[in-house]
Amino acid sequence: MIQIFTDGASSGNPGPGGYGVILRSGTHYKELSAGYRKTTNNRMELLAVIVALEAIKKPGQDVVIYSDSKYVIDAVEKKWVFGWLNKGFAGKKNKDLWLRFLQLYKIHNIRFVWVKGHAGHQENERCDQLAVQASLKKDQWLIDSVFEAESKNESL
Repeated sequence: MIQIFTDGASSGNPGPGGYGVILRSGTHYKELSAGYRKTTNNRMELLAVIVALEAIKKPGQDVVIYSDSKYVIDAVEKKWVFGWLNKGFAGKKNKDLWLRFLQLYKIHNIRFVWVKGHAGHQENERCDQLAVQASLKKDQWLIDSVFEAESKNESL
């Protein structure tokens, strides 16, 4: 079984943001993070899950994802995302990321566990640190080109 711990952070919403991920399987342990110059908290929460799943090399793995994001967990566990998909994500944000997630969701056996954020959960706290640190590294920011293009179109 693979355990994944995730968190996302954004200041400004939209504003600079980042994600933090811990992957654990047996004795294997890996941390991942990245920061973006303009994004939202929900995008970072979802991207953390995606990046973690993309890091798994073999399909068909049993995966438990621990997250403090009700947005991500409820969308999947309450099957909202499948209704959004059937309606072409009309009126919904983050279509690009949800479509990316759904491709990964099909190839693993995934279960979500909600953890309360900022409540002393060791891995969640570490993921938050990774996300915040990444969001502050201006010289390493990535560009969330889909989000920035959509934001530009919305403001026209």
